[in-house]
Amino acid sequence: MRIIDYIERQEEAKRPPLMLVYDAIKMVLPDAQERISYGMPTFWRGRNLIHFAAMKNHIGLYPGPDAIDAFATELRPYKTSTGAIRFPLQTELPLPLIQNIARWCDEHYGK
Repeated sequence: MRIIDYIERQEEAKRPPLMLVYDAIKMVLPDAQERISYGMPTFWRGRNLIHFAAMKNHIGLYPGPDAIDAFATELRPYKTSTGAIRFPLQTELPLPLIQNIARWCDEHYGK
């Protein structure tokens, strides 16, 4: 399955924010392979770099615990857990932050 297929299978209200996240990450990782891994859209370069997914009330971004530590200050407004960030569906997505995290993941995890 392609990432676009994953997005198209989600509830209509979740498709636009998922496309925004997809486009934001794709812009900074244009050469990364796109996969579905662990049931989530994934950008891959030698290993999984970053995942995202639609959840009940949020869009989840999964850059790993080291990335969350690196962006701890910028992520204060959001709920985080080990390796995961929750962006509520009812708020504007911080697309520049998402791009910075994706870029960081490529620099630190990409091969």
